[in-house]
Amino acid sequence: MSRIIVCVKVVTDPEAPASTFKIDPAGLKVLPAPGVPPVLNPYDENALEAALKIKESTGAKITVISAGKSIPKAIIKKSVAVGADDLILIEDPVLEDIDSYTTASLLAAAIRKSGEYDLILTGRMASDTNAGQVGTALAEILGIPGVTVARKIEIKDNKAQIERVCNDGYEAVEVALPCLVTVSNEIGELRTASIKGLMAAQKQPFTALKLSDLAAGMPKNRQKSMKLFIPERKGQCEFITGETPEESGANLAMKMREDGKLGGK
Repeated sequence: MSRIIVCVKVVTDPEAPASTFKIDPAGLKVLPAPGVPPVLNPYDENALEAALKIKESTGAKITVISAGKSIPKAIIKKSVAVGADDLILIEDPVLEDIDSYTTASLLAAAIRKSGEYDLILTGRMASDTNAGQVGTALAEILGIPGVTVARKIEIKDNKAQIERVCNDGYEAVEVALPCLVTVSNEIGELRTASIKGLMAAQKQPFTALKLSDLAAGMPKNRQKSMKLFIPERKGQCEFITGETPEESGANLAMKMREDGKLGGK
């Protein structure tokens, strides 16, 4: 194995309190408050950790690719600080609020342009949309096998041996390279970057691509957001009391019967 590609996205910190976000209903946007930092998508960090583990056992090189309107360099270079070898950024003013299909199409064009590869890894989903569509769409566009929600990946004899997460355990899958795998959080959290690695990463050059550099051009969005809102959660609590536990139970049963939640007369 010679080369692994990891697709990552920079998102607003999903651990930030809900009170720090506002909704723009007209623009269909989530507006984080000033001071809420961007971070690497945590699920993509799982994919990067999987790549680093494979690199340790095979010696493969890791190329990280990301697409967006304006990608924070200090955040995205964290991937280099922990052990990725190359970084490709697709940046263009038109790449704002693009859907999963468009994202996958742009990533596919950049991957084709970058040369041969053995394995593509993505997170199982992005923490800002939870769509979980880019990985499988990317595999379809590239015409390679795709396996989802992997908890373990091993490379042997030019094949990927994968354990897929299931509701009742896992299933073992073997697929020929090149292939794409979406990685689940069970594979482990991304290792911590050293100070030396962080300093070296900020100085390392990267490949910058604009839309005009990709032969695919700008695909049309196939998805359209219809409504964006914060769900309203209403609750009502009524205390049923009594002089004794038995009386409290009887009063509760009577109240439930009156409200039609308990059968009988």
